Amino acid sequence: MSGDALTHDKGPLLGQQVVGSEQYDPSLLFPVPRSNARASLPEQRFQGFGEDIWHAYELSWLSAAGMPQAFVGTFAIPATSANLIESKSLKLYLNSLNNHRFTSAEAARQTIVRDLSEVAGAPVSLTLGSPEDPAFRGEDLPGSCLDDLEVTVPDAADPVLLTGVAGDGLLYTHLMRSLCPVTAQPDWATVVVETRGVAPESPGLLRYLLAYRNHQEFHEQCVERIYTDILDRLQPDYLSVHALYTRRGGLDISPWRCSEHQPAPRYRLNRQ
Repeated sequence: MSGDALTHDKGPLLGQQVVGSEQYDPSLLFPVPRSNARASLPEQRFQGFGEDIWHAYELSWLSAAGMPQAFVGTFAIPATSANLIESKSLKLYLNSLNNHRFTSAEAARQTIVRDLSEVAGAPVSLTLGSPEDPAFRGEDLPGSCLDDLEVTVPDAADPVLLTGVAGDGLLYTHLMRSLCPVTAQPDWATVVVETRGVAPESPGLLRYLLAYRNHQEFHEQCVERIYTDILDRLQPDYLSVHALYTRRGGLDISPWRCSEHQPAPRYRLNRQ
């Protein structure tokens, strides 16, 4: 996507220098309809399940006594929601909580869940974790890394690049780069592709994923495009595509799309 219309009732925020709010302000949250990008997918549809997993490392507010509180928040936004939430607007919203007093952490959590669910158009979950929680440590990924392959990088991510062989596959690359559709700044990710019945041939899959280097779309939209292209081209019995994007502005996002309804993976990488 190179140009959804991005507006806000307080004026344009995305791609602009914005002074953060000193008061709690849920109106800062900016929805982006998922239908905009899905209309450009093959047959104008996305067929599957999934979640957008966010981690907020700078989640903070004040206790009833005025003491600052610090948490790492893990959000899950279902892929069935009408809207995704633009990342800069989410950061601005979370920052607006910094000087707001809540009677308890649970009261803060419920407020955030309510606000995000209203904007997403579906129930959003939020788990609060301690900054010292070992669950946020990096881990090794299963499967085979593609990054030692020597391939040429195409100009565009053409699904024709994808070929398959009979069998199962679990492949990943740390070399994924796409561009923000608003600022054109690079977004880096590790992409994990798991299939059953048909395994993508490694060189073709890597060439396809590397071709996103100059592709402008939001994280969630890139993952749905990758998922749809692999599903249509290879027709595996099972498909999971998980992109673990590195953090920006205290937030990271890991969109996940799958052909089966099941819990999302909770991979964590050192560079996140």
